Amino acid sequence: MMNFHNSANPFLTPRTVHYATNGMVATSQTLAAAAGEGILRMGGNAVDAAIATAACLTVVEPTSNAIGSDAFAIIWQNGNIYGLNSSGPAPQSISIEAVKNAGYEAIPKYGVIPITVPGAPAAWAALSERFGKLTLAECLQPAINYAENGYPVSPVMGASWKRAYQLYSAEAKGEAFTPWFDTFAPNGRAPEIGEIARLPDHAITLREISRTNAKSLYSGSLADEIAAYCARFGGYLTKDDLQAFKPDWVEPLSVNYRGYDVWELPPNGQGIVALMALNILKDYTFSERDNAETYHKQFESIKLAFAAAKRHVTDPRYMKITPYEMLSDEFTAAMRAKITETANEPELTSPRPGGTVYLAAADGDGNMVSYIQSNYMGFGSGIVIPGTGIALQNRGVDFSLDPSHINCLAGGKKTYHTIIPGFLTKGTQAVGPFGVMGGYMQPQGHLQVIMNSIDFDLNPQAALDAPRWQWVNGKTFMVENQFPQCVVKELELKGHVIKTQQYPLHFGRGQIILRNPESGVLMGGCESRADSAIASF
Repeated sequence: MMNFHNSANPFLTPRTVHYATNGMVATSQTLAAAAGEGILRMGGNAVDAAIATAACLTVVEPTSNAIGSDAFAIIWQNGNIYGLNSSGPAPQSISIEAVKNAGYEAIPKYGVIPITVPGAPAAWAALSERFGKLTLAECLQPAINYAENGYPVSPVMGASWKRAYQLYSAEAKGEAFTPWFDTFAPNGRAPEIGEIARLPDHAITLREISRTNAKSLYSGSLADEIAAYCARFGGYLTKDDLQAFKPDWVEPLSVNYRGYDVWELPPNGQGIVALMALNILKDYTFSERDNAETYHKQFESIKLAFAAAKRHVTDPRYMKITPYEMLSDEFTAAMRAKITETANEPELTSPRPGGTVYLAAADGDGNMVSYIQSNYMGFGSGIVIPGTGIALQNRGVDFSLDPSHINCLAGGKKTYHTIIPGFLTKGTQAVGPFGVMGGYMQPQGHLQVIMNSIDFDLNPQAALDAPRWQWVNGKTFMVENQFPQCVVKELELKGHVIKTQQYPLHFGRGQIILRNPESGVLMGGCESRADSAIASF
């Protein structure tokens, strides 16, 4: 019998650039992209499509995000740009002393301690209220349908689900984690590729969120259940923390790079890393992409930008320097002066991996959305609220327990956040949304796809397909196995330590939609390293 489910290599599946005029959605799951397109066909706009796609992703890609996630968005609506930061703070009652008294020298990855307030449902409601044409209930219906009726597990996600099950089986011990296994491994294992997965508890919760415009999760019955379960196992998150949360509308930041404005959200996110690196690089001229000097400048710039971010970025209420100062000519020149002909040692430790979903959406009226949502490290904390399907994030793990560190833990404080949406404009016109998910890979991915697009004139699909690199630690960088070996040898002569990596998910997963301002034609690329798809018409 023909085997429908296995593939010799489920990664790096060839994709073609897509064109459309009426609407387009690009994300890491075919079913989620189709849900967003369906909302556009119903008469919804790009924001409605983004909400539907995001909610669907909590069901059809639970390995990377959840109802308990955080979310960020950049919105281009009626010729204006807007930013939404819906990342939740640490519980008010948590403290460095409390965590240390519990026996920890660093915040643990799993369990109730690293849980912060979930922001994604509040983001859906806020986006819908301010910009949506359809109701939140209409936008969440596709996700409810998939949760209730089931969906087939796709190849890359299925492989991630199996790895996560093995990890949580080894690391998530104790009664607090039982609902995670009940929800995501009800048959005592992860679902197989091609198998139908059902998440009935998600359907119940998504209906409650749609019925109450997300208020139930922050001040109603869902909030009661979250607070009670966290308290039962010694956690800090309370109903007061949930009730106090509101998403923040923020002004996006930009730098001009070769005539284009590249937009990111301000801290607590790390989008400023990409902007600082591009600021450093814009004074250089790059003749070709696959060139050791090009990569050397990119490597050194990203290390310097990360070092600056790790010194200065946290909840903006606690920062001692403004983002505008970090993007100033003086600050940039001081960083650029540190670049030499050989690799330098950075001033920070290794970044962490992440687990995130990204989507881009556009409608026929020129409105566009860059949206990102994440539980962190795959399934997050491993804490699932019984009977709800709500898997809570573990964003608190990025706080430091060193009271002198800028990102030290404090009650009610937001941590340095990895997930970042990007957007590109030129003059007064939107060019389009872009993003590359994957922990600390994200600003590195943003830098690479922007340079691929602007410096090296690649279309969105080619910009995403090009071999990627990622800074690991010290002078060490990972590169994909398609990376030119002759360039690797030249980089090693400059002092870089280069490790070729076979597994493509280390290098993030991206989506891009660009719009021709004259014709209105949309052009999109989706990630060949994931189960990605573009739905358009």
